[in-house]
Amino acid sequence: MIQVTDLKKHYNKGEIKALDGVSLEIDQGEVVVIIGPSGSGKSTLLRSLNLLEEPTSGQILVDGVDITDPKVDINVHRQKMGMVFQHFNLFPNMTVLRNMTIAPMKLLHKSKGEIEAKAMELLRMVGLEDRADAYPSQLSGGQKQRIAIVRALCMEPEILLFDEPTSALDPEMVGEVLDVMKNLAKEGMTMAVVTHEMGFAREVASRVVFMDAGTIVEQNTPQEIFEHPQSERLQNFLAKVL
Repeated sequence: MIQVTDLKKHYNKGEIKALDGVSLEIDQGEVVVIIGPSGSGKSTLLRSLNLLEEPTSGQILVDGVDITDPKVDINVHRQKMGMVFQHFNLFPNMTVLRNMTIAPMKLLHKSKGEIEAKAMELLRMVGLEDRADAYPSQLSGGQKQRIAIVRALCMEPEILLFDEPTSALDPEMVGEVLDVMKNLAKEGMTMAVVTHEMGFAREVASRVVFMDAGTIVEQNTPQEIFEHPQSERLQNFLAKVL
């Protein structure tokens, strides 16, 4: 579904190498969890997958289309990729239901009735159907992030990208968001997740990717990554976070 080849992102005329030759494939139905220390390039890689970060060089194929080609309409491809950020980015002046329906009505040209029915179905899925008429200021952090996830799902994406979706939450709210993500994984949603939640990576990932200094140091199944790390860098990282 996604094929990244020799991706580089440099700043300050090449002095800072946020990404330094990253190659990665993500297949349909996979849950790829990207871990690593702060500044390792995890979020830069994730944000490059829909060109929120424009790479310095390299190639990103999505369903066989090179989205780094200037002739490609990136907005069409962004509709295939839902993005959930660390901060929820809900429109504060709109109700939950309006937050969820405004984009699909404008971009997918769906009728108001059709998309509102879909939105209510998704709200039921995350246990928040009673909050449809609430405003973001009336929600907890965990509720806002669950809304952000189902808002992305309203666009019927082929893949969901999560950029540290729980790092801004109070600890007791982390579980309710991870539960939603676990259920999506069970249903076969293709997901790329940058996270510090090692328990989630161990339990849900089909593959774990460890990054450091803008490169992929190691990638394998969760069992192999956590129980049999090969590189000294990964061993040192896990010793600090587990």
